[in-house]
Amino acid sequence: MDIDYMDGFRCFTFDKEHFRDPKSLVKDLHYSGFKAIWMLDPGIKQEEGYYVYDSGSKNDVWVQKADGTPYVGEVWPGPCVFPDYTQSKVRAWWANLVKDFISNGVDGIWNDMNEPAIFKVVTKTMPEGNVHRGDSELGGCQNHSFYHNVYGLLMARSTYEGMKLANEKKRPFVLTRAGFSGSQRYAATWTGDNLSTWEHLHMSISMVLQLGLSGQPLSGPDIGGFAGNATPRLFGRWMGVASLFPFCRGHSEAGTTDHEPWSFGEECEEVCRLALKRRYCLIPLIYTLFYFAHTRGIPVATPTFFADPKDPSLRKVENSFLLGPVLVYASTLRRQGLDKLEITLPKGIWLNFDFNDAHPDLPALYLKGGSIIPVGLPVQHVGEANPSDDLTLLVALDEYGKAEGVLFEDDGDGYEFTKGNYLLTHYVAERKSSVVTVSVHKTEGSWERPKRRLHIQLLLGGGAMLDTWGIDGEVMRLTLPSKEEVLKLVSTSEKQYKDRLENTTPIPDVEEVSGPKGTELLRTPIELKSGEWNLKIVPWIGGRIISMTHIPSVENLSMQRRRNLWY
Repeated sequence: MDIDYMDGFRCFTFDKEHFRDPKSLVKDLHYSGFKAIWMLDPGIKQEEGYYVYDSGSKNDVWVQKADGTPYVGEVWPGPCVFPDYTQSKVRAWWANLVKDFISNGVDGIWNDMNEPAIFKVVTKTMPEGNVHRGDSELGGCQNHSFYHNVYGLLMARSTYEGMKLANEKKRPFVLTRAGFSGSQRYAATWTGDNLSTWEHLHMSISMVLQLGLSGQPLSGPDIGGFAGNATPRLFGRWMGVASLFPFCRGHSEAGTTDHEPWSFGEECEEVCRLALKRRYCLIPLIYTLFYFAHTRGIPVATPTFFADPKDPSLRKVENSFLLGPVLVYASTLRRQGLDKLEITLPKGIWLNFDFNDAHPDLPALYLKGGSIIPVGLPVQHVGEANPSDDLTLLVALDEYGKAEGVLFEDDGDGYEFTKGNYLLTHYVAERKSSVVTVSVHKTEGSWERPKRRLHIQLLLGGGAMLDTWGIDGEVMRLTLPSKEEVLKLVSTSEKQYKDRLENTTPIPDVEEVSGPKGTELLRTPIELKSGEWNLKIVPWIGGRIISMTHIPSVENLSMQRRRNLWY
């Protein structure tokens, strides 16, 4: 829920006409498998009689100007004041507001505009001279330039703590636009207000990977772009790759054309359906990767060069990434579909696979030799899944005829897993002669293994596979056919794959979508001077900065030349 649910954009309120009964609304959403995530911004409308403003003023929680009066900046509600989250008493004040807010049926909260963003000022944020009366352990009383980069982090922390106050047995879901090192302890991150362009689709992969390397495992972009109008092919391609990002969601600016999958025609809708089915099939893998992100600090999505750090060429690949042992290779060029994609594989065995859903506008998938991944059913939402559902293990043997993989399972919420109430299963596969054996090597946790069927799919190459069914926990065996029969299976599978790509209708290539375009982008660069640098910023959108270029000033260049001559 974006800020439109609020009464005049006042945080912690609901529009009395359109959102009169949020509890009933959330109840209906839950019935259909949805969770309700509501936005909260830091800007609090400066208005006497508005209970949040009155309470904040009474408790002296606002960021101040140098003269000791509250700083007032323009944001969505108009003139606003801003909580000083650097103070523990202010974080507690905000947390209690969040606690009460949760009682309306709120499942999660996303914090926007928390850089903090300010309208009608050139810098788009509050003045550096503003005063934060921070706790001593954070740095004490300092100006805004000292605390600017952690403002979003501290807001997310306060929101998280409020959700914990509301229900300490549930894992809070907080989504934040601004963050800093450590914000992953409190919130997921989305990559901000992007554009509906092929360049921003391409950039989104690197942004998610770099956030992961920086310690934030749960991140993703606004699929299809926030500002501007996505074309059907752009939206479908974006959904294809972003459905496999750690955080997956669509979001677009008011005043643009609809950015729902069914808004772009049947071809795009089908690609989006297939992409989301892939995500749900791979949820057991993704959830397991999140467990390791939590316990070991390993990013959920990692750069392709993680598969072979010694290969420098892989560091230049920007349109692929790894989900554990799964390599996702996407096309981010408008006129280059999967059928025309040049794929550079890391060293070793990489076997391609799909879910009988090969499509020119979907990414290619490869499983690293020596790996086993868990695959689930393509449910409509995770609430439909049950531990007793059929489980599939996708197996790719290495050059020694072996493979291994893990599956983490718990309640899906709460903290019982910290007390050992979970099941971590280590599966192994080994080929001896013409027989491949798949078994449980070891387990961790106190959970009993669910009684369920187990489907083993052994990749042979070219998308071909052998399969067998059994019971999870039992030793299962597959007998390999002769080399000639394997080659025949691979050849047949490759032909079927090629035929599917050739006979599938790609998403139409539309140059531009007609309709409202939302906020008009100002493309004239604006130059700001800051210290030794001149900063060129272009363009603006809704109070945010889209891109920046640092240009050394003439004085700085002259000084650098003198330094070079001196040395």
